[in-house]
Amino acid sequence: MSAANKIGAKVRQLREAKEMSIEQLAAQSLCHADQIRQIEAGALIPSLTPLMELSRALGIRLGTLLDDAPLESPVVYQVQESPNVIRFSGKDPQATSSNLDFYSMAAGKKDRHMEPFLIDVKPGSGDAPPLSGHEGEEFIYVLSGAVQINYGKTTYELEAGQSIYYDSVVPHDVHAKGDQTAKILAVVYAPC
Repeated sequence: MSAANKIGAKVRQLREAKEMSIEQLAAQSLCHADQIRQIEAGALIPSLTPLMELSRALGIRLGTLLDDAPLESPVVYQVQESPNVIRFSGKDPQATSSNLDFYSMAAGKKDRHMEPFLIDVKPGSGDAPPLSGHEGEEFIYVLSGAVQINYGKTTYELEAGQSIYYDSVVPHDVHAKGDQTAKILAVVYAPC
């Protein structure tokens, strides 16, 4: 089963366990009902923002949607044993391709409050990406390539070896700068 199908199945299972309709979940999460239907159907996963909004509306940690089986001990991440990639399509619910490949570095860690990811940030279409915000904080360290971060009305350009730490509530977007894929380490903190 793909990561998209696992996440969609978890959203549906949690929503049904709370006896919520898709429309009720949409109202509480501020996500579009059609977007929730696409997620539950196992279509391409949207950006982290809608998943964070859904997890908050469902009363769970974001990690609950991303995990396979919770572990109580520390989790050791090894690149060569990376779990399946999670592909986020960005903020466009109609998107048909992914520009972000996420590799969860803490899959299975029970009751965590931070979400560490290795992310391949692919070049975009050239259009100005929409900004979105969510509760929490983010730390990004550029491992290779270069990224551009639009943060509110300010733009930051980071190259390998540089990092940024910001409040996620400010609308933002991270995308590759130029036509080369960048690799970043991102740690997202999302309060429950």
